[in-house]
Amino acid sequence: MNTPDQAPPARTITLRVNGIEHTVGIEDRELLVDVIRRRLTLTGTHAGCYNGDCPVTMNGGIVKACLVLAASADGAEITTIEGFSGGAGLDPIQEAFWAEDGFQCDFCLPGQLFATRNLLDSDPEPDERAIRGALSGNICRCTGYVTVVRAVQEAPRRSTVLSQRTLSFALLGC
Repeated sequence: MNTPDQAPPARTITLRVNGIEHTVGIEDRELLVDVIRRRLTLTGTHAGCYNGDCPVTMNGGIVKACLVLAASADGAEITTIEGFSGGAGLDPIQEAFWAEDGFQCDFCLPGQLFATRNLLDSDPEPDERAIRGALSGNICRCTGYVTVVRAVQEAPRRSTVLSQRTLSFALLGC
């Protein structure tokens, strides 16, 4: 006999997370953050939100995984912080946060990075006001935002350098 904590899965869903397809049994009440952390063991998506700590992209848009029922994500394309760079090495946004000391404890970092990418996709040269507005859903208790703003301002320069480097290698046949 099952206790309430051991209820059998109510349905099976399929998710494509960081480019890998997963089929998992879930309970109807289960949140996406719990499926990502407990069933897929991708622990970079933090639970304990209220700060913007649990963001993922789902079908191209940022969502807070703690507010999404996993059942509603069936068939979705999801990117977690583990898949943020899209491959080996750091994304230029991650490089900028590292170079500018744009994080300290790492708890809010996923939210800051996803919000930064979202902002830079629509405005590649945002001013400080736009940056602070874009990051307003992510509460950081460590940095004071000065270094975070600098990191967001630095990220487009790193993207340009990376694009130029990639183009140079392509032209050289590397």
